[in-house]
Amino acid sequence: MKKLLLILFLLQIGFLNAETKIIHVFVALCDNDSQGIVPVPKKIGNGNDPDNNLYWGCGYGVRTFFKNSAEWKLISKRKAVSAIILERIIFKHITQDAYIIADGYKGDKIKNCNENFFNSAAGNVSDTIMVKGKTLNFNAAQLVCYVGHDGLMDFTLETYPAKKGTDKKDVIILACASRTFYKEGIKSAGANPLLWTTNLMCPEAYTLKAAIDGWLLNETGTQIHLRAAEAYNQYLKCGLKGAKNLFATGW
Repeated sequence: MKKLLLILFLLQIGFLNAETKIIHVFVALCDNDSQGIVPVPKKIGNGNDPDNNLYWGCGYGVRTFFKNSAEWKLISKRKAVSAIILERIIFKHITQDAYIIADGYKGDKIKNCNENFFNSAAGNVSDTIMVKGKTLNFNAAQLVCYVGHDGLMDFTLETYPAKKGTDKKDVIILACASRTFYKEGIKSAGANPLLWTTNLMCPEAYTLKAAIDGWLLNETGTQIHLRAAEAYNQYLKCGLKGAKNLFATGW
């Protein structure tokens, strides 16, 4: 009885969290042929080749970087999920009840990737997936992330989905000048811009992981902003001041 009361007390004051944390990451694979980017070497800029893609299979791509991290364990990998998703990977945090679902979209399907990202941010999805005996509800994702080229520089979306339900999701958008281009869609979705960018940037996974690390610790947007800037400077040696100016949190 005393143990039960202690657990209830810890839950109440926030030392324990009974809710599974789900992070859904949308990655538009880098593609020289279909995206308005400065071309990268052909091998890493093929949007139909996830294994060698800059944003997915390369050393700083989402799949490889998280797979090599000490905190996350790859528990599921599925290829050819749909006509537009080349690969889906799921990671489980080694100490927390937290999961990352990451979807790698074909490079030329970047518009679909953006549409699905906004729908998820708005709480407008219904899919579930079973992994290791655990059912993960995509709509239960508390953190929704986009990684890749700023597609809204190349195209416009006819409409943005409106917020559904009462839960307000956090979003991270690692794409060039995302605060400018994604603002309207995030407002429509009723989401909280936890981290986005003010200028041109390289959306590699070290920044994403640093931000997620802080989010799992329930840090403030300001603290997560600093984590992201420190990670970006660590890998790109651009200077901490410049990195801090590149990222922003909130409106």
